[in-house]
Amino acid sequence: MNEANTPPTTWTAPPVERSQPDRLLGEKATLDAFLDLQRRTLLVKCAGLTEDQLKSRPNPSSKMSLLGLLRHLTEVEEWFAEFAQVPMLDRYITEDNDDGDWDDVDTADAAANFAEYEAQWDRTASLVRGSALDDTVVLNPASGKQTSLRWVYLHVLLEYARHLGHADILRERIDGTTGE
Repeated sequence: MNEANTPPTTWTAPPVERSQPDRLLGEKATLDAFLDLQRRTLLVKCAGLTEDQLKSRPNPSSKMSLLGLLRHLTEVEEWFAEFAQVPMLDRYITEDNDDGDWDDVDTADAAANFAEYEAQWDRTASLVRGSALDDTVVLNPASGKQTSLRWVYLHVLLEYARHLGHADILRERIDGTTGE
């Protein structure tokens, strides 16, 4: 078969390893370890699926897809940038489309989105390096309310937990795979 007759290759989400956090870590290290576990759990839910499967919306009444979840959680981790008071990257969300993380998956490059997601892990680590969980900033000047880094961690973990439940359902609807 010559190159002209070679079918296009389809990108497939790679397998991923994950492990349970050590039970004797300090508080910040424990939060980091559980955040890593949640991130890798999302990748486990995506592993082995093709780009088309990742983009699929198996629940017709919802715009939710596994790739949309990954893009959304990439944006969620930017809350650490907000805490660090550095510009947020807003990779998928624009002024014209505040649901771009969900809406624009049909034309997205899944491999690039996965790379952005994993790059965000390093960005998050660099943004909180040297900060204590009790450190605070004012995120909304109008309210003047202080927000601690601990609160940001827990809020991000809550968002992951919520969406990993969605990922379970989406994966089961795509190919019947169930599991932890």
